Amino acid sequence: MADTNLMPIPGHIDPVPVAREITPRADGRIDLIGLPRARIAELFAHVGLDAKQAKLRAKQVFHWLYHRGVTDFEAMTDIAKTMRPWLTERFVIGRPEVIEAQHSTDGTRKWLLRTADGHDFEMVFIPDADRGTLCVSSQVGCTLNCRFCHTGTMRLVRNLTAGEIVGQVMLARDALGEWPKGRMDFAEEEDEGSYSADGRLLTNIVMMGMGEPLYNFDNVRDALKLVMDGDGLALSRRRITLSTSGVVPMMARCGEEVGVNLAVSLHAVTKDVRDEIVPINRKYGIEELLAACAAYPGASNARRITFEYVMLKDKNDSDEDARELVRLIRKYKLPAKVNLIPFNPWPGTPYECSTPERIRRFSETIFEAGISAPVRTPRGRDIDAACGQLKTAAEKKSRAELERLWAEKQAQLG
Repeated sequence: MADTNLMPIPGHIDPVPVAREITPRADGRIDLIGLPRARIAELFAHVGLDAKQAKLRAKQVFHWLYHRGVTDFEAMTDIAKTMRPWLTERFVIGRPEVIEAQHSTDGTRKWLLRTADGHDFEMVFIPDADRGTLCVSSQVGCTLNCRFCHTGTMRLVRNLTAGEIVGQVMLARDALGEWPKGRMDFAEEEDEGSYSADGRLLTNIVMMGMGEPLYNFDNVRDALKLVMDGDGLALSRRRITLSTSGVVPMMARCGEEVGVNLAVSLHAVTKDVRDEIVPINRKYGIEELLAACAAYPGASNARRITFEYVMLKDKNDSDEDARELVRLIRKYKLPAKVNLIPFNPWPGTPYECSTPERIRRFSETIFEAGISAPVRTPRGRDIDAACGQLKTAAEKKSRAELERLWAEKQAQLG
């Protein structure tokens, strides 16, 4: 098992992140995934190439990693055959290890992944008619303890590295057949109505998986820069959304240094209720949070801030709550959209989902004020992939059972 110490649960106190550029490997090789071109060039120079050669090789390798999705230096055909073993001895092209893949009846996919030092986390792919959204994790576990969220019942283990974050995007492209190469997911065989690789399936990314992205800002920023790099994965920043529960001091930096769309997990409009269900509110209150939203760089009617609002029966779903939400959005002149999320229950939760009638009335009140308030259709509930349900299967199944399932899949593959 991993030797990484568990991080304490600080509640509404800022966590102390474990700083690491890469996850150390037992074989001593360095994983290049997640490193920018300049850093790759530095590493090549450090192990013996002259500066000019290191820069050239870094550019070539970067192209193969992110444009072609290769996982083996031998596939890099424009690099001399004699140099490929040299690279293989010193470096590795990593992906998170796939421990288990599940395929929902509605097309949603969830992967249980493992880091090189033995920690498990999850990612989810949600297909729609006109888009395919990957829900990416930023931490192993979470520190925020939001009471309605299953992920929040986990202890925070550590931050994911930039490579482990961008590696999720690359693994999804592997699984969806979006590189000029084969597949690597363990889901059941596709039916005729499912996705094919004729077009780009993974069109959007949301940093809404396990963890609070702004408590792992540097690694999230560096990963998203690779995703947005025209010579990298080349996904437009307008196709990327970062969700925060309200780490106010980091929001401006996020807008300035990353510039992606912002989503805020609001979930309540009064101090007492938000203090209870989103404990970070005790540190950064609603008014402070909304002021930071109003100042978010790039926010406009064309790039609205999304407020996530989980519907909890008799807790935050009254007509008065809806009117107060409208008042707050107007007070801060926010270009806003409100996503209403029917609560996804999990064992031991103290909350119930609001009734469909109550959710509809709440939505109508906000729409009548001229603010978009769609009700999000729950996806992937049957595989615990819906919003707030992510909690690694490592905590639901024994390690022996997971290893047995993994071995069975490996045997099926060949």
